[in-house]
Amino acid sequence: MAARVLGDKQARQLILQHGLTLSDLDRHPEIDIAIDGADEVDADLNLIKGGGGCLTQEKIVAGYASHFIVIADFRKDSTNLGDQWHKGIPIEVIPMAYVPVSRAVTRKFGGMIELRMAVNKAVSGQGPVVTDNGNFILDWKFDRVHKWSEVNTTIKMIPGVVDTGLFINMAERVYFGMQDGSVNVREKPFR
Repeated sequence: MAARVLGDKQARQLILQHGLTLSDLDRHPEIDIAIDGADEVDADLNLIKGGGGCLTQEKIVAGYASHFIVIADFRKDSTNLGDQWHKGIPIEVIPMAYVPVSRAVTRKFGGMIELRMAVNKAVSGQGPVVTDNGNFILDWKFDRVHKWSEVNTTIKMIPGVVDTGLFINMAERVYFGMQDGSVNVREKPFR
């Protein structure tokens, strides 16, 4: 059995402790199933991910998996994106482009953008969060519900954008852990 870990030292250690094989997409370019969490899930199983800063690598793994399953607690369940998660949609950007990307997104879609700042960085005090890819994260706090597929495509076409934390039409099933210990399952709606 192969597993993929993206910058999470605790998950890596658990994988190795339990005798699983740690691998990568070079050695295993086809993935049977990817299981991950989400910051928010809407009624159509669109996701906001990247609150922890690893959105691009997680999207790559989910995109190459035959099946993408999400496990989240009940607080991540929303009718519309933004109902529960108020920290914005993460956008990974090339560092030199964060100002023009910020302006382009807010000009096109409104809301506001903040450069995500690290707190208590070991080496240099505070500064921008730097992803495993060496990029910055912008958090776009949108002010209304959008057509997320169109927003995702438009933002990704802005020069300097690496990817967004919008996972559109990727999850096929979400398991929500409920407060009473039960589990609710939601399947991808057919349209």
